[in-house]
Amino acid sequence: MPTYNNPVISGFHPDPSVCRVGEDYYLVCSSFEYFPGVPIFHSRDLVHWRQIGNVLDRPGQLDLPDDSRASGGIYAPTIRHHDGRFYMITTNVSGKGNFIVTSERPEGPWSDPVWIDLPGIDPDLAWDDDGSCWCAFSGVQVARIDPATGTVLEGPLKVWSGTGLQHPEAPHLYRIGDWWYLMVAEGGTDRGHSVSIARARSPRGPFEPAPVNPILTHRSTDRPIQSTGHADLVSAPDGTWWMVLLGTRPRGYFPGFHSLGRETFLTPVRWEDGWPQVGPVLEQHPAPASWQPIDPEPSRDDFDGPALAPGWISPRNRTDSSWSLSDRPGWLTLNATGPTLDRAGHTFIGRRQQHPDCWISARLDPGTGRAGLSVRMDEAHHYDIEVGGGEASVIARIGPLRQAVARRPVPPGPVTLVLDVRTTDLLPPTVTSAAEESADQIGLWPNGPDTIAFSLGGPEAAPLAELDGRYLSTEVGTGFTGRVIGMYVTEGSAAFDWFDYEQTNISDTKGDTASKSDVG
Repeated sequence: MPTYNNPVISGFHPDPSVCRVGEDYYLVCSSFEYFPGVPIFHSRDLVHWRQIGNVLDRPGQLDLPDDSRASGGIYAPTIRHHDGRFYMITTNVSGKGNFIVTSERPEGPWSDPVWIDLPGIDPDLAWDDDGSCWCAFSGVQVARIDPATGTVLEGPLKVWSGTGLQHPEAPHLYRIGDWWYLMVAEGGTDRGHSVSIARARSPRGPFEPAPVNPILTHRSTDRPIQSTGHADLVSAPDGTWWMVLLGTRPRGYFPGFHSLGRETFLTPVRWEDGWPQVGPVLEQHPAPASWQPIDPEPSRDDFDGPALAPGWISPRNRTDSSWSLSDRPGWLTLNATGPTLDRAGHTFIGRRQQHPDCWISARLDPGTGRAGLSVRMDEAHHYDIEVGGGEASVIARIGPLRQAVARRPVPPGPVTLVLDVRTTDLLPPTVTSAAEESADQIGLWPNGPDTIAFSLGGPEAAPLAELDGRYLSTEVGTGFTGRVIGMYVTEGSAAFDWFDYEQTNISDTKGDTASKSDVG
C-alpha cells in the first residue's frame, strides 16, 4: 500500500481550507502581509498539490498599506463551491474586515471583494437546502447572509463557545446527513492547539458537543508534529473522509523552534456513532485510494517567462515599477523602492522556505546598485547576503540589533550568492575543549533548529558567515508567518539571472515530505 509523508504542503502554508469538485480538490491558505494573497492549490489525491495561482492577485482585491504590521493582512480563508461557482471568504485585519470573492474557475480571475458587515475573523460559508447562505466566524457565531451583496439577513447568533479553552476560532459549518456539524479550533494556535466539534439539527443550534472533545490535539506530547489544529473536512469520491489542518515541526533545544511557519498536514477521518474520529497526525500515513504521484516542476527559475510564477511573494505590495522581466530579457530586474529591509516599503521578491535542509543560489548582477538575498521573518528579523560598492556583506538583523558580520571584496560583474540551510553540523563547527567552554558561555552552543551559511560561488566555496537559525524562528521573532527567502534591492537597480532552490538531506525524510508540493 502506498504511503504519503506529512506535511503535504510544506513551509509557511497555514490555516488550510479545502473543497472538492468532482475528482478535483482545491485548497487555500492564509498569506498574512504578503502579496499576492491566498495561494490556491489543486490536487487529484489530497497528497500531491500544485499551486495554480493566487486568489487575491491585484491591488483592488488586496490593500495592504506600508504601515500594516507584519503578521497582519489576510487571515484564515475558506474555499467552497456552490451552484457552479467558487467562493472564497476571508478577513483583511489590516483593512476593512471580512469579504467574499468569487470565480467560475479556481485559477481565476476572481471578483472584486464583497464586504460583509460582521465582526471577528476566520469566516466560513455553508448553504442550506433552501439556498440560504450561512456565515460562521470566530466567537463562535453564525449569521445568514446574502453572499452576492454581503447583506446580513439574520444574526449574528452566538451558537457555541467551544469546550472552554482560549480563542475558539476557525469555525467550519457542514451539512452532513441530517445534522449540521460545527467544527472549531481552540486552545490557541501554539502547542495547545486543538480541534473540537458539535452538532445540531439547524445552523441556528442548539449545538450538542461531541462526547469526547477535542477530537484532535497533540498538546503535552512529544510528537514531532505539534500545534495541530485549524482544520477542515472533505470527503473523497470513494466515501472516505479526510482532514487538512495546520501543524508545526519544532526543532532544537527547549522550547523548540519552528522556522518554516505553520504547515499543511493531512490525516484520515473515520465516523463512529455519527461523530468524526481522528487519530494522531503522523509523519507517514497510508495514502488515499486516489493517490497519484506527479513529477514536480524544476525548482530553478530562469526568469524566461512572461510573468512571475505564482509562488513568488512580496511584503504588502509589488508595484509595477519595482520589477521587470522585459527590461533585460531572461533576467529579473529589481528597482529599489526603499533604502533598507528594516522598514516596510522595500523591493523584495521571495518564496517560502519549505524544507528544514535546503540550498539556495542566485546569480546577481548588482550593476551600480545594492542588492542580495535575504532570509526573512519580518523587518526586525532577517539575515542578508548583500553586494554593493565592490563588497559582499553578510548582515544580521535581530530585533533592535543590526550588524555586518562578514565582508569580502568582489570584482565588478555578476556573482553567485549561496545560502545553505542545514539541520546537521550545527554551530559551532569542530572545536577544542577550551573553545567548547567559551562557545557555551557566550550562547553559541548549537541549541537552535538549524545553521544558515552564506557564501559566494559554488558548493566548494568557503562560507563568509554561519549564523544560528533560532533568531529567525517564530519563538524568537513572534508572529504567524514562516521564513521567506528571496531577492532584494535597496539602492538603484539590479538584475537576477536565475534563482535555484533545492531540498537537501533528502535521505533523512523523517518530518519531511516526499510528496512535495510545487509552488513554483
